[in-house]
Amino acid sequence: MLGASNFTYAEASWTQALGDWIGAHTRAFAAIGGVPRLLVPDNTKVAVIKACLYEPQVNRTYAEMAAHYDTAILPARPRRPRDKAKVEVAVLIIERWLLGRLRHRRFYSLAELNAAIDELLRQLNEARPLRRLGVTRRALLEELDRPNLKRLPAEPYCFAEWRVRRVGIDYHVEVEAHFYSVPHRFARSEVEVRLTRQTVEIFLKGERIAAHRRRATGAMPTGPSNAFAVPRPRSAPPPPRCAS
Repeated sequence: MLGASNFTYAEASWTQALGDWIGAHTRAFAAIGGVPRLLVPDNTKVAVIKACLYEPQVNRTYAEMAAHYDTAILPARPRRPRDKAKVEVAVLIIERWLLGRLRHRRFYSLAELNAAIDELLRQLNEARPLRRLGVTRRALLEELDRPNLKRLPAEPYCFAEWRVRRVGIDYHVEVEAHFYSVPHRFARSEVEVRLTRQTVEIFLKGERIAAHRRRATGAMPTGPSNAFAVPRPRSAPPPPRCAS
């Protein structure tokens, strides 16, 4: 929900995992047509690794998404519901306006459910005026929020996860049963791996040391600059022949 206009966005998802959390944000920004300067989430585990009154630790992927959209994240303080009073109101609206109208309907796919939610949200934001103001949320969005929203970037955020791994003595890193190479001088080093749907990037102390296309098979992709000559033991000499 946007602060000034009360413009509301909601969607259904299969889980509350990180991928669904980030995807909901990117689709919300697209629906709004801009990016707010500040995000105020709850202290859900998928967003906040360590809750704190003053310096909460935000999930790295969530922080990366915020940087992509040039916005900031300020989680609500634990046990401080007034920090997100607008969101609490939005939850009540969703429960009464959406769930109340959909509770007797049956849906056969997530897309079908979200299409019904989109239609009800369109009515809520564009056709139903606020009681005290006599104007719709959409009208207030254009008048109050739009001038203060940041522009959407040219490309939406590409979801990425981070993993910590240790390079093996064969200068390969194991990620989800697949192996990716790094320059051999980094063997045995602890590295960070950034996974997207198509790429695998490997970082050491913030510097990218290798990048690969993500594989669907168990092959070990090795870049030409990462390979080096491995000394092999010489074969044993043939046994001497017996003199005839």
